[in-house]
Order: sequence, then structure tokens, then C-alpha cells
Amino acid sequence: MILFCCANSNLKVSVNIMATTKEYKNFVLEQLDLLKNISYKSMMGEYLLYNNNVLFGGIYDDRLLVKIVDSNKKYNMQEQIPYDGAKPMFLVDNIDNKDILKEIVINTCRDLLNK
Repeated sequence: MILFCCANSNLKVSVNIMATTKEYKNFVLEQLDLLKNISYKSMMGEYLLYNNNVLFGGIYDDRLLVKIVDSNKKYNMQEQIPYDGAKPMFLVDNIDNKDILKEIVINTCRDLLNK
């Protein structure tokens, strides 16, 4: 938690900031190992995820989120906001199933390329 105080004021604002842990990032990357061209970029404590250079999602606050496209709506994933002001994304809550995870990523990237 970070506490902000203003000079000459009794105003105090606390903000909960939780960045993704390296352990969770490594776990997600292990789960994506069926895909051969996964890469990531670190951004402000979070991670953007790419498959064949297509940005398909990211890891935000220890959550794997993918962009919302028509083909991944069939998985009935929950919408979540990765950070304030961002567009909603789908939460991949069952990342233990590598085959389904691979399918979600491939379908998401295919739809993103066809936009």
C-alpha cells in the first residue's frame, strides 16, 4: 500500500498497488509452452503477452487476461478490467488446462489478425 499525503493538509489517500509477481509470470509462461512463439514485455509491473508478435493479452495483478474477440466468447470467461481506464478483457481462470489455453490464444490471435 502506498500512502500519499499533501503538505499543509490533513488529507491522506491510500492506494493499493499490486504488481504481478515474477513467480506467477513464470507459471503462466510455463502453461503457454505448447505455443512456440510466445513472448512478453514488462510494463509497469505487469506483462504484455504476444503470440507470433500479436498482442493477445497480458498478466495484470496475477491474473491472465486476454482481449475480447468473437471466437473466445464461447469459453464463457468473465470480463475484468486490467487497470483503471482500460477496456474490459476476459479472465482466463483455468490456466491449468494447457490445451484449452493454447486454443484460446490461437483463436484470439486469429480474430485479432482478421480485424
